Amino acid sequence: MNKNLEEISDGKVYRLHDMVRAACNDCEGCHACCEDMGDSIILDPLDVYLLQKNLGTSVESLIEKKIELRMVDGLILPNMMMSEETNCCVFLNEEGRCSIHSFRPGICRVFPLGRIYDEEGLSYFLQREGCVKANRSKVKVSKWLDTPELRKNQQYLIDWHDFRKQMEDVIADTEDEKTVKTITMFLLNTFFIQPYDVNVDFYEQFYARLERIRAVLPQ
Repeated sequence: MNKNLEEISDGKVYRLHDMVRAACNDCEGCHACCEDMGDSIILDPLDVYLLQKNLGTSVESLIEKKIELRMVDGLILPNMMMSEETNCCVFLNEEGRCSIHSFRPGICRVFPLGRIYDEEGLSYFLQREGCVKANRSKVKVSKWLDTPELRKNQQYLIDWHDFRKQMEDVIADTEDEKTVKTITMFLLNTFFIQPYDVNVDFYEQFYARLERIRAVLPQ
């Protein structure tokens, strides 16, 4: 574990079968983690697919009202929007509860854990300054993630992370600004703007797009 990670965590690395002190009684009476998040809730393709599917809306409508596009490490990626009036997540309802809890983004789902990508795959750490709830109880990491097709999802997260890093390196090594813009827009359109068929398995569609884009972009 590197020094930065040690400074923000409890110093432990957790795998799916491990117990971690993250359970907080369903966030009863608290929504601190939904406030003042700025542009930190970065969405991946699965997040956008689930929003599109469960809200019955288009990607264009989401971008207009619920999510916004920002530059992240050289890539244009969507992030969850905060309300101008309350500075809370736009999906936080009047009762202070998440209105999309069953299909909330991966970053929200894993909180107060954070992800670690290394040679052993995907693991987790408990954020030291994460959840403000006191007296949290222990729960198995796999149960806390509460993610359908968990193993498939884990592999997808690893593959998406690795691909992002690969594309970040490609962009960093590309001096021509026009080429950089072409690549970033191509990635944005391929993985986010082009609508997913909500009646077809997400992972099947994602890997088809990943294979297609790898065939035309520099490796």
